[in-house]
Amino acid sequence: MTGGAEHCSFVLLADFDIDRGAQLTYQFPQPLGTDETLLANLMLPDGAERQPEDWTIFFLNQRPFNTIAPVLALEPSESHGGEADGRNEDKSQELIYVLNLVRTKLDKTVRRGAIVKAMAICTRHSFIEIFKPVLLMALDDYFMNPSQDCLARLFDAVNSMDISMAPVLSRFERLIMRTSERKDVFLEKFEELSRPAGSEPPVHNPTHKTEGSVGSQSSFEEGILMRGQPKGRDRDSVKNATASATSLPSTNQHSPSDGSFSLDGSAVWVENGHDQSMSQAGTNASSTAVGTNRSTSLRGRKSMDASSSASSHNHGRRDEAGAIPALTTTNPPLLKDTHFFPATIEYNDHQLPIRLPMCTFQEEVGDYSLIQLVQTFSAPSTTITGPIHPHLHTSGNQTHPIIILFNALVTGKRIIFLGHHRPAGQVSSYVLSACALGSGCGIVPRGLIKRAFPYANLINKEEWESTPAYIAGVTNPIFEASASWDLLCDIGTSRMVISKDIHQNHPAGMPANPVQLIVRSGTVKAEGSLGSEEEMSRPSKDLNPVQKAEFVGKVETADNIFMEDIISAISLHYGEAHVRARFTEYATRFVRLAARFEEDVLGINTTIGYPGVSYIESSGEEPRLGSGLCFTDEAAGVRELAANASRIEAWRRTESYELWQQDFNKLKNTNPIQGVDIAHQLWKLRHSKRMSEGEASLIYRTLAENTQTYDQVTELLSLLPPHHNGLLPLSFGLFHQQEMVREYTVEIFNELRSYSVGVQFLQALNHFQRYAYVRQAHVRESRLARDHNTLTIPPSYMSRTPSNRSESSLAGG
Repeated sequence: MTGGAEHCSFVLLADFDIDRGAQLTYQFPQPLGTDETLLANLMLPDGAERQPEDWTIFFLNQRPFNTIAPVLALEPSESHGGEADGRNEDKSQELIYVLNLVRTKLDKTVRRGAIVKAMAICTRHSFIEIFKPVLLMALDDYFMNPSQDCLARLFDAVNSMDISMAPVLSRFERLIMRTSERKDVFLEKFEELSRPAGSEPPVHNPTHKTEGSVGSQSSFEEGILMRGQPKGRDRDSVKNATASATSLPSTNQHSPSDGSFSLDGSAVWVENGHDQSMSQAGTNASSTAVGTNRSTSLRGRKSMDASSSASSHNHGRRDEAGAIPALTTTNPPLLKDTHFFPATIEYNDHQLPIRLPMCTFQEEVGDYSLIQLVQTFSAPSTTITGPIHPHLHTSGNQTHPIIILFNALVTGKRIIFLGHHRPAGQVSSYVLSACALGSGCGIVPRGLIKRAFPYANLINKEEWESTPAYIAGVTNPIFEASASWDLLCDIGTSRMVISKDIHQNHPAGMPANPVQLIVRSGTVKAEGSLGSEEEMSRPSKDLNPVQKAEFVGKVETADNIFMEDIISAISLHYGEAHVRARFTEYATRFVRLAARFEEDVLGINTTIGYPGVSYIESSGEEPRLGSGLCFTDEAAGVRELAANASRIEAWRRTESYELWQQDFNKLKNTNPIQGVDIAHQLWKLRHSKRMSEGEASLIYRTLAENTQTYDQVTELLSLLPPHHNGLLPLSFGLFHQQEMVREYTVEIFNELRSYSVGVQFLQALNHFQRYAYVRQAHVRESRLARDHNTLTIPPSYMSRTPSNRSESSLAGG
């Protein structure tokens, strides 16, 4: 994101004239080149005179009827995170998002008794909600002084907003941030903002230099001891103290505390928030934390030298002494939450604070609410009328309304949200929420926004109704009587109506026969997001045969269990971020299930996901890890594939399928971790009950080999969200009976601790897991130091005093 980006492309002003109707009064800085009547009616929605204030949203550059053609070519701005998301598009055809404010002021001196005006900002940023404060002030300004100068001031003020210091996060960094509740996640990315005014940028010099054969191996211990020693301390004495410390018995270790992983960069145990006294080096050095020293590894990985330390400081990388730059210790005054970048818009001598969201995706527009959408169509008064269609009813007549809506979105049905006597802005919010629902909050399948019309009216009815699979928000009940929709969602009465002609408009085709499904393994629950294995197996143990059949038909479906979890989370006051993360997982699981369907049912090589293969370990061949969607119960897997066959087949005929096919192959070729289905391996660690030692060893070894860079670390952590217990599946390796598995796990955690985001994940481990990690990491570091000291004793060493020889013999083991 650049500071010179054009945040505002156009500013529009519309008035309502009692004789001529809605009129587009001003277009600044130039005409858009599209139908002015259309723009005016979109800015002044039906019933606007009954609302003192209303917000509406609509898009430009969607279809030929609303594509702009400015006389002067305007330079398109860089989309926030567009390149990092791997979804570059032709900027000339990029959507333009329009945020519109309409206000009605009562005035008895005019013929209608009220003045209705609307002002709109056209921007290429999808987070249009940030412009609401300045748009409010600008419209007030226009009411007092109606002239084009107000539009010019608004245009200049918005475009003068400086966001040049806002970091551009990668796809996986954004995935981590959106599921983290910490307000300091990726704080190191805001280094420029955190620096006090007038101060020089910090110089990231390496703390230690390699000196001979000893330097790189002992730099970790030396760095710890040097912090508490006088500057004139002899280097050899430091080495001797280090050797003595590493040979002390484990009984002298202090118990770990929360401070052991504090972000102050200390690798020493921290008790009560303060470093232990270094005068107790002989006792405490054995408790040196976890070993950020990368000098020696199980596979002989090279140590992190000065260049690697300096080049990665912007990722919060620790130096060889285990130190993280002081930037990560406390939040700067201006940055209270790293989920938002603080900016300012100056308008009419007012400083308007702006909070720029840092973890949004292009399919997320505005400040939508999935909680509001779920609550509206999960109310006791919710009714569903119309025929049952296999594309929509994946659980028969007990399919949840939200699942029906999701199925309609992904299978390309025409959807209308009706809000009679409701503000147009409220209807628009439901449309944007539905788009986020169907796209997994913009992370999985895309293309819904381009066919969405958050507010639509009769003026251009024929145009937007001709759009395939449109998603429209209307306030006029006349649309319900038309036959141009497949699913109608009435937000006022919480009812859903399925068109009586849906079978003629969308033939279901032949459903898949469960007997014909070639399934390698199966379950209702997959990817760890649909309840515990005990919950899945409980009905078969506790119910008689008749009750079992009823349970299978009524409860034991993946969709119903998922919606029960969502409704329960909302009732327990979980936040919007949690609900969005769960729907992202649901959409991700859907496309993984579709990939498995293509291979097992259609018998083709899938191009939308990893192939579904199991772990292979045969004599004389290299063992191979599995990939694709996993199941823990074969029969349930057969049922689920059969239940989803129709909606998967329908999705495969949509543009959304083609777009995801392109996105998956691009991500597969550009992801930092290549050739491994990490989600599959993590699922195996979470849920497998009988995993062979060979598979466990290979999984941990593969993860250790593929977490050697910052980008690889963030990709791994993005699949370990806090609401699924973070590093819990990896921590199982700390207690594995194989020593190699424990070594690999420690090596993975050591690499995670090299970065501040990894430290934050380690901090979330419980005390038992943390202690196991610290203990094993210290033993590993002590063994490496002992082995190294044994091999590097100089010839003159034996001529020293007996006391020195005695002390040194402890260091040598």
